[in-house]
Amino acid sequence: MHVLSDVVATLLEWMKDLGYFGILFGLMVEVIPSEVVLAYAGYLVYDGRISFLGAVIFGTLGAVLQNWILYAIGRYGGRPFLDKYGKFLKIKKKHIDIAESWFDKYGKGIVFTARFVPVMRQVISIPAGMARMPFGIFTLLTALASLPWSILFVYLGRSLGDNWDTIEEEAGKYIHEGILVALGLLVVYVVFKIVRSRNSKKSS
Repeated sequence: MHVLSDVVATLLEWMKDLGYFGILFGLMVEVIPSEVVLAYAGYLVYDGRISFLGAVIFGTLGAVLQNWILYAIGRYGGRPFLDKYGKFLKIKKKHIDIAESWFDKYGKGIVFTARFVPVMRQVISIPAGMARMPFGIFTLLTALASLPWSILFVYLGRSLGDNWDTIEEEAGKYIHEGILVALGLLVVYVVFKIVRSRNSKKSS
């Protein structure tokens, strides 16, 4: 992304002024894609304004808080709320349908693996809320998946330095590899569930 709009540039300037809390709020509301927010956080690390560890911690917290909001929407609003207001939240019905089918088919573990798949990484929180997934487990899986995502993009932003705004070009290969890892984890998880289900049937 070589040219930033005035709105995005203003938001990033605001984020710079707030430091760690700018990262937190930037990810929590995600007006700007999380990859851009985290890459800019990496640039702030490069510029000496914040620490790498602090950027990663607040990046992870911001991602968790955002998904808490989506979980709450799913749990307390459900499909009626999303069918009515989802378009204002930039949540498409087809993505909710896919996320819901994934959750129904693969269970709680998909909350972790879907975090590495674009779009699904946020939307999967909604069916988790609808299914009233235990909040503690939801939070743990979300944090575990958000941590490597934060580390990766803060690292890339720091490495790119003044060229941090080329993050979309640089990150493409990593996102592709992340999707492959997610699919691999999903396969392992599904096999585990099948084996466990068969063992429980044998023992009963």
